[in-house]
Amino acid sequence: MTAATTAEHAAAEPRVVGRRQRTGAERGKSVLWHLCLLASLVVVLYPAFWVLTASIKPNADIITDLSPIPTTVTWENFASAFDGLAGVPLWRFFWNSFVIAALSVVGIVVSCSITAYALGRLEFPGRKAMFAVVIATLLLPGQVMLIPQYLIFSELDVVNTIFPLVIGKFLALDAFFVFMYIQFLRGIPRELDQAATIDGAGHFRIFFSIMLPLLRPAIVTSSIFTFIGSWNDFMGPLIYLHEIEKFPLPRLLQSYNNTEAVSNYGGMMAMTLLSLVPVVLFFLVFQKFLIKGIATSGVKG
Repeated sequence: MTAATTAEHAAAEPRVVGRRQRTGAERGKSVLWHLCLLASLVVVLYPAFWVLTASIKPNADIITDLSPIPTTVTWENFASAFDGLAGVPLWRFFWNSFVIAALSVVGIVVSCSITAYALGRLEFPGRKAMFAVVIATLLLPGQVMLIPQYLIFSELDVVNTIFPLVIGKFLALDAFFVFMYIQFLRGIPRELDQAATIDGAGHFRIFFSIMLPLLRPAIVTSSIFTFIGSWNDFMGPLIYLHEIEKFPLPRLLQSYNNTEAVSNYGGMMAMTLLSLVPVVLFFLVFQKFLIKGIATSGVKG
């Protein structure tokens, strides 16, 4: 066998790269790192575990028995939760929460995307000043606006309706999502707008036929955050809703402590667990779009 043939065989053979053995110090750091992650996971999941176990404890044991493991298991708390409250069935409270959350999602997607398109793609006098005002509202605490907003809605005679809870979503008052849409639009090449304009498309056609499909990751991201935020909102319903048949689930949970001056902690824990189910399912269905929306910074290709 010639030297050339030997070289060819050596080149054809796959190279086997040995795996470097980790030192004792590296293994110790890895074990310590994983232990810290497990400890963090326990801290994060413990409240959910406590709610789960408290929902099957007798009402008296929830406060007196601090152990997370129930000594007595009862399903009366879930029976109390499914019965509703003050004669109002459980499905009514779920429906109220769903209506508020769905309208909030629609309002945020429609208003914030259109506002972002106007501020991010159009040229008109005062555009930069308007964008600065929108960003400045992020620095304004929401509590500052509670009293002025309540006085306005009281004068309009819309208190005790869902109107005050959703109207702001249709007016693009959430500057965070406007800013998020603008940042996403900045990653879309302007050549798409110019090509569509040459073909005779107006701003309406450009937005709905070109921009809106490309904004899908941002739309899903804003929808998830808006749905979860509206579903868990407590302050708004506490201020504006007074009749129990109009309560969403967070407002209902607070009512378990005011019924006949007796605190039904077991029913409240069971209702808390039930109210988490739609949010968890919603997140699991759309989580891949959420990750894509956060990671995407422009249009590839």
